[in-house]
Amino acid sequence: MEKRSTLDPEDWGKFRQDAHRMLDDIIDYVEHIRERPVWRPIPEEARAQFGEPLPEGAASLESVHEIFMRAVLPYAAGNVHPGFMGWVHGGGTPVGMLADMLAAGMNANLGGRDQMPIEVEKQVLKWVRALFGFPETASGLFVTGTSMANYIALLVARTARFGSRVRTEGVGEAHLAAYASSSAHGSIAQSFDLAGMGMDMLRIVPVNERFEMDLDALEAMVVEDKKAGVQPFFVAGTAGTVNTGAVDDLDGIADCAKRHGLWFHVDGALGALGMLSPDVAQRLSGIERADSIAFDFHKWGQVPYDAGFILVKNGELHFRTFESNQSYLRRESRALAAGSPWPCDFGPDLSRGFRALKTWFTIKVFGSKKLGEAISGTCEVANYLERRINQEDRLELLAPVSLNIVCFRYRCDESDRVNAEIVARLQESGIAAPSTTTLNGMLAIRAAIVNHRTRIEDIDAFVEAALQIGNALTRDEHGQ
Repeated sequence: MEKRSTLDPEDWGKFRQDAHRMLDDIIDYVEHIRERPVWRPIPEEARAQFGEPLPEGAASLESVHEIFMRAVLPYAAGNVHPGFMGWVHGGGTPVGMLADMLAAGMNANLGGRDQMPIEVEKQVLKWVRALFGFPETASGLFVTGTSMANYIALLVARTARFGSRVRTEGVGEAHLAAYASSSAHGSIAQSFDLAGMGMDMLRIVPVNERFEMDLDALEAMVVEDKKAGVQPFFVAGTAGTVNTGAVDDLDGIADCAKRHGLWFHVDGALGALGMLSPDVAQRLSGIERADSIAFDFHKWGQVPYDAGFILVKNGELHFRTFESNQSYLRRESRALAAGSPWPCDFGPDLSRGFRALKTWFTIKVFGSKKLGEAISGTCEVANYLERRINQEDRLELLAPVSLNIVCFRYRCDESDRVNAEIVARLQESGIAAPSTTTLNGMLAIRAAIVNHRTRIEDIDAFVEAALQIGNALTRDEHGQ
């Protein structure tokens, strides 16, 4: 009998040895992450490893892993590290890492069919409904992240306005208007672009001194559009803006949406999971009134990338927005093709990974209370950074600290240039990795405290290094 070629190991014992070594290496990496720099520049010889042509021959698993350890792992962005503060990235957990390994071994496609992995996703949906006070008829779906979740919410809102016929007929000559604050994430505007509805139809609402949506301005813009013959239909509030962590007045936006018949969506990429923390949840009053909520488990939920989620209050509308009658997706009342509706009936993806497993593991292993405490802890660390800044004459806070993002600058001449240089040198030092943003025309050093590993001593090291770099730069400026 001819032996057929396979991609399974020829020697399972050797493979098991290699696998155990790989697991030990990555566990060592996370366990000893504090001993490593947050980030380090990529040397050219490491980049050159990835300029090779398509390999024709085979290589041993051991040799390929050695390349990973030498040329990939040391040069990651660093969001596992407690000193990573630059962007709103979660730190992940070893528990989630192991769950992701199990999911990869199953190689489940959660597009549809009657399989237990979909039941795991449904379990997470039940938990999420309860967390946000949504009804049992609410629907939900794991997606790559909030950018995709925002897009799905817009499409469901479009169905709510026009019915299912919009999928075949489009919006026609209708002039639709939507509203989001100037602090809203760019994916809101991108969703309008992708939906063919025109980014110009997204009205940018100014913010107040706390960088929250100005509700008086929102009301005035909606009224003005109505008078001009435009149809307002969608408003997006933000629970934790990407720049400053500000939380819009969600109750106030909900009231406006109710008065004018708007779909009320909440972009909660950063802050929605604050509902797990009693002290943060009170800031999110009104989120339960939303028609849809987009958020990421891979941020404050500390689930490994990627694990975004869209929750829709009206599950029937959600289903009508994406249901498909393709013959190859025929549903049956029994056997593997049972279990309708399938996840592919609630979003654009037919091929879907088992994101739910690492999320389920994280929630089951840690519990909602401990996850909420981790969320509160990042806010406490951010508040400590705020106090440190206020204690230093050379530093200036540039925005109120609402949740866990702190924006400040080093006071000096040529402030924008100096602060940009401080951030670059901090990143290159490996001590801390903040980022920059612009607030009221000024460049700010932005620290997003999302990682559950970040502690007070990490903040002290960050502040002291920023001050030292700033002092050195300004001495150079004045020839001292």
